[in-house]
Amino acid sequence: MALESPHYALADGEGEAYWFANTRFTIKASAKQTGHAFTLVEQTLPPGFGPPPHIHHMEDEAFYVLDGLMTGTCGDATWEAGPGGFVWLPRGIPHTFSVASAAPARLLQVTTPSGFERFVAEAGTPALAPGLPPEEPPDIEKLVAAGYRIGIEHLLPPP
Repeated sequence: MALESPHYALADGEGEAYWFANTRFTIKASAKQTGHAFTLVEQTLPPGFGPPPHIHHMEDEAFYVLDGLMTGTCGDATWEAGPGGFVWLPRGIPHTFSVASAAPARLLQVTTPSGFERFVAEAGTPALAPGLPPEEPPDIEKLVAAGYRIGIEHLLPPP
């Protein structure tokens, strides 16, 4: 697997930033930089945030928590992770999580192979300012459609 770009380095706050369902996702490494090996995303998530249960059919997902407290499920297992905690979420297993701390959580997300950044770019919007976006109801149809295109199945109740 040959890399498509040479060595690069990003400082704190650098990378492609998106507002994504009331969160901030900053792409630190994408398919282009890693030869499609993995995607690295820095996430800032508001208290109480949590995605609907979902399954990644194409990639494995891992979180390294920098700040805050996260709780979640993966299949029948439950987990909790605070600063310095690590969570591995294998592909093909339903999972979800939420921010259990009173302050925003900040974490690094790795997906392997790459491709998750396409979901973020398609379901989100470029961040217009630092920090979290103004709170608004997420566009579930857009989220589900973007997920479907890259192999993420959202387990939502029927409308």
